[in-house]
Amino acid sequence: MKAVVIGSGIAGIASALRLKSKGYDVTVLESSHKPGGKITELQLGAYRFDMGPSLFTLPELIDELYTLFPEHKTQFDYTRLKVICNYFWEDGKKVQADADPQQFAKNIEKEFNSSKTEVLDYLEESKKIYELTTPTFMEKSLHKASTWLSKDVIKPILSISKLHLFNTLADVNQSRFKDPHVQQLFNRYATYNGSSPFLTPGVMQVIPHLEFNLGAFLPKNGMSDIIYSLVSLAKEVGIEFRFNEEVKKIIVCQGTAKGVELKNEVIKADVVVSNSDVHNTQNVLLKKEHFRKPSKETARSSSAFIFYWGIKGNFEELDIHNILFSKNYKEEFKTIFEEEKLGEDPTIYIHISSKLNNKDAPAGCENWFVMINTPPHNGQNWGEEKARIKELVINKIERVLSKTISDKIEVEQCVSPDDIQKNTGSFRGALYGTSSNSKFAAFLRHPNFSNQVKNLYHCGGSVHPGGGIPLCLNSAKIACSLIPDSNG
Repeated sequence: MKAVVIGSGIAGIASALRLKSKGYDVTVLESSHKPGGKITELQLGAYRFDMGPSLFTLPELIDELYTLFPEHKTQFDYTRLKVICNYFWEDGKKVQADADPQQFAKNIEKEFNSSKTEVLDYLEESKKIYELTTPTFMEKSLHKASTWLSKDVIKPILSISKLHLFNTLADVNQSRFKDPHVQQLFNRYATYNGSSPFLTPGVMQVIPHLEFNLGAFLPKNGMSDIIYSLVSLAKEVGIEFRFNEEVKKIIVCQGTAKGVELKNEVIKADVVVSNSDVHNTQNVLLKKEHFRKPSKETARSSSAFIFYWGIKGNFEELDIHNILFSKNYKEEFKTIFEEEKLGEDPTIYIHISSKLNNKDAPAGCENWFVMINTPPHNGQNWGEEKARIKELVINKIERVLSKTISDKIEVEQCVSPDDIQKNTGSFRGALYGTSSNSKFAAFLRHPNFSNQVKNLYHCGGSVHPGGGIPLCLNSAKIACSLIPDSNG
């Protein structure tokens, strides 16, 4: 039987591998000239940058794909980080988030008005929430009756009061920590799915567990190595990749997906899996009668403005991951999500992969990926905003680090929300599809199958269970679990 996968983001590649293991003849169609979607890289002179996701957790979800084909040895190497992130505030406070939870808790206790026990108890609760919710909410379809009839659902339902579904993440953190710096540090995890800590439910307390208890990692040759290694495996096992091939339409006959239409060709298929943004799948690839358009457009996640800077010099106070917090977090997120504007004091994230992979920058230099959260694209003129944003970012970095950087920028490129929309197909440039600024957000995400079209399935960050590498990989796993074996 034949399967077509539309798009070669991480979820599309994972879906292709899983379908191949089920006995399908698989073709992946990609409109770009290369695979990867948001996971891609940029070379500026002697500097190499990861352009998209920079944090790697749950590597076992990648390793699992290799176990589907034990006779093939293609793999990639990754390193567990000893320091997860360095955090900075404008009042001079700073703390190193060591990967070891005990040391991290000691650092917090030493620097702030929060005890080591408070931090460790919080991380233990994060672990318990993860163990309660993951089997049902992250690894299964929420849109199938079988999920709700499974024994796995009993524990989270009986423990619903412990999941903080009716409080925001900010409320939870304020109740657990006296020090506003520590509250802000843990509030930051809402941004991992493009949401506001003042709106997203407290169940998002689960996210720190991934970093501190399970580990944060970095691939040996950069994040793009995840894509290169998986594509290499896919080609080894006979999956066909066709690049510069834009799908014009999903062919539907009598309510069943029968293939796809390209510019000059029709490809027949028994199964179609779309890794395209679900908004594009519904509004471009399907006719209106084949999907039920929601009465109200679901709110989008945040987007980003990113500078890629080749920096002459080494900054010892910075690590691989760094955060320079805004003075007023609540105001920052209000501006982004309610006013759909960029404020005057954005939180800045700096990723420097050359701290570990020294070939990513010349000797004595560093490759800075500098990102701020923004509202999704809604007609803003980001070209006109660039100079203002750059000035804001440089001024803040220089204030917090007490060092000049403007004269150390050797090469530069930037990406704005409209670039993200254009380059990756993400509707409005939203990094994580829809936002999680609601207790019902998990249920409002599009399912991994189509209710209107048989044999059409969906994967990627715009559908259940959400954005980010681990969730995208789980979306592929869920979608393919719903597809019968080729011989079955």
